[in-house]
Amino acid sequence: MGSLREIQNRIVSTKKTSQITRAMQMVSASKLNRAELNAKAYVPYMEKIQEVTSSIAAGTTDLSHPMLISREVKKSAYIIITSDRGLAGAYNSNILRAAANTITERHNAKEDVVIVAIGRIGYEFFTKRGFSVVDSVIGLSDQPSFAEIKEIAKKAVGMFADGTYDELYMYYSHFVSAISHEITEKKVLPLTDIASESATTSYEFEPSGQAILEVLLPQYAESLIYGALLDSKASEHASRMTAMKSATDNAGDLIDSLTLSFNRARQASITQQITEIVGGVAALE
Repeated sequence: MGSLREIQNRIVSTKKTSQITRAMQMVSASKLNRAELNAKAYVPYMEKIQEVTSSIAAGTTDLSHPMLISREVKKSAYIIITSDRGLAGAYNSNILRAAANTITERHNAKEDVVIVAIGRIGYEFFTKRGFSVVDSVIGLSDQPSFAEIKEIAKKAVGMFADGTYDELYMYYSHFVSAISHEITEKKVLPLTDIASESATTSYEFEPSGQAILEVLLPQYAESLIYGALLDSKASEHASRMTAMKSATDNAGDLIDSLTLSFNRARQASITQQITEIVGGVAALE
């Protein structure tokens, strides 16, 4: 047990830390509400563009678009979506662990893999481990717009079309609820299953399905990346809110424990002083 001054200083510092974590919890809760609305608002667009693309692909014969054709896999690309900051619990570590384990299982050498990193944590993780990070974006806003990731999404899709790699996957944290998230792997390219998906609406198009798909397929692939980013941002804010709540609760428990220790130390000090006074009076008699 430390001295009264040491215990009191720890109580004061812990209370200040608790105030900071509580403020961060409230900020993250506010950001989560908006991020969740953004992610949900994007779902109808995703569903509609998928329906239109599936309908056109299913109704077009002799499709030859490279984004729809599987080829021999010589090199794979992974888009890893993480945050730029920590203090989000296991949010980043869960994504990176799942992605790293999958890459290790699927590929014999690092040269068979390229990384597209969205977020500082993921960029630093794979760079330090010697992977080829072909593109990255750092410093996204808490509520990112499509303009912020348009270039990296366009480049990722373009490198597949150019043959830089033969398949493209995404790893991100799917938002289920404020306390539940799922690490998700999603195959972005090639879009081999899109023509077989059932379409609920029939469309008439001109000049040709092939010409429309030339424009629509890159936009669809880019929308998958942006949708995953919005979903991931909601998970990030939820994870940070939960982590800061746990930190605040732990600080409260520590303050209670320190206060008890402080009271015991003060009581022991008072008892000792009384004993000394009584002893001194007895000695005078």
